[in-house]
Amino acid sequence: MNIRSQVSMVFHLDKCIGCHTCSIACKNVWTDRKGADYMWWNNVETKPGTGYPTKWEDQEQYHGGWEKNGDQPINIKSTGKVRVIPNIFHNPYMPSMDDYYEPWTYDYQNLFNAEEGSDQPIAKPISMITGEDIKVEAGPNWDDDLGGSEIYAANDPNLKGLSEQQRLQLSSVERLVLFYLPRICNHCLNPCCVASCPSGALYKRGEDGIVLIDQKKCRAWRSCVAACPYKKTYFNWFTGKSEKCILCFPRLEVGEAPACFHSCVGRIRYLGVLLYDADRLEEVANLPDDQLVEGQRSLILNPHDPEIIRKAQSAGIPDGVIESAQRSPVYKFVMDWKIALPPHIEYRTLPMLFYVPPMSPVIANFEDGLASHKMQRLFHGIDEARVPMKYFANLFGGGQEGVVRYAMGKQLAVRWHRRAETVGDVDRATADRFLREANCTIEEAEAIYKLTSLCTFEDRFVIPPMYREQAIEMVKEPHEQRAETGFGFVGCPQRGL
Repeated sequence: MNIRSQVSMVFHLDKCIGCHTCSIACKNVWTDRKGADYMWWNNVETKPGTGYPTKWEDQEQYHGGWEKNGDQPINIKSTGKVRVIPNIFHNPYMPSMDDYYEPWTYDYQNLFNAEEGSDQPIAKPISMITGEDIKVEAGPNWDDDLGGSEIYAANDPNLKGLSEQQRLQLSSVERLVLFYLPRICNHCLNPCCVASCPSGALYKRGEDGIVLIDQKKCRAWRSCVAACPYKKTYFNWFTGKSEKCILCFPRLEVGEAPACFHSCVGRIRYLGVLLYDADRLEEVANLPDDQLVEGQRSLILNPHDPEIIRKAQSAGIPDGVIESAQRSPVYKFVMDWKIALPPHIEYRTLPMLFYVPPMSPVIANFEDGLASHKMQRLFHGIDEARVPMKYFANLFGGGQEGVVRYAMGKQLAVRWHRRAETVGDVDRATADRFLREANCTIEEAEAIYKLTSLCTFEDRFVIPPMYREQAIEMVKEPHEQRAETGFGFVGCPQRGL
């Protein structure tokens, strides 16, 4: 057993209001620079929708992540030993500027200094790349709040496998529904971007698992851009280097939450540390799709187990990190309650960002010109929601509905329980029945309610001490440290090249 620690995250989608405050906070801190104009290390998408860059989830187009062929070990989909050199001249799976958008500014001088005339002067949009006039046709949140629309949502890859009736369930005018999906780098346990880099510029920090790019080593191969299935690595066209979310590690090292976490208005973000067994990464990454969610959970170790604590200490993990893992809100959501799920686990990168699926509104019918609900209870069942369970399964369950049903059913049970406790207009016996069906006790329901609704800053962000000085001293040279502690990929960084 090779125990490692990993800073991990949970986003509670039932609380996200789509305000984009997180995106602006990140943009102002990290990507408000020439060449990084189009980068959104944090972005908020409307689902159903195509996302940013356009249709990033369509791996038939982008070939991101790992692929598994039969009993063979997984391989990088976008590159390999034979393809890496030819692809530097033309990589057919590389997103283009059209998939993002051409960043622009405005000709404010024309607005401020125009000569007097009969017409109101305007500030025309100008490309930040060419300096020429530009017609704005796309942006980072171009389909914002257009969930269910035929124009945008019809191209959402997560609609795959939905019946025509389920698609109408999303797109009929009286049933239109949307929810928000904030995204950052997942800092995966098995990051395809790290494994794809020919120059070894990408690596995982040994003390916290954050995936970073060494700007001195980056040689603009851009294999990481194509290989990342979440498209969270970007190429800076001005510096000629790739860049990505660094999880605000300078803030974490002084005990502060990342900028997007700290600024979140809806308080949907949670951060903590998990302990996991690095020896089993390859085994889990090679599991069939329907076993990946539970396989990833099996990697995560119980920080309260005395044997795990002893082995973690023997592996050099400080007691402060172990104590933080015991208080981690991420462990509670992912392991204790099992209501937080990884995005697109079928990409096999084993992401360390988990999502609590949102509860969607009930399906409405029109009777005699008036909207009515098909259910007669206070809270509708999860199968009566406007977003089909299959859609959530494609997004969060690797296509498997069972794990999503469990998470949604437990959330519904907590609602029934709290309604019985606070308002009293539902029968206590009915609330208890929902709890039993969701495999949830009253104590657990109260704990979920408190961490979801009454959480303090300290509850949401249990930031482990980084011990950065000790981590650096573990090896003599930085390159050796990365080779030894870059455990988040299968084999060495050049695997598959």
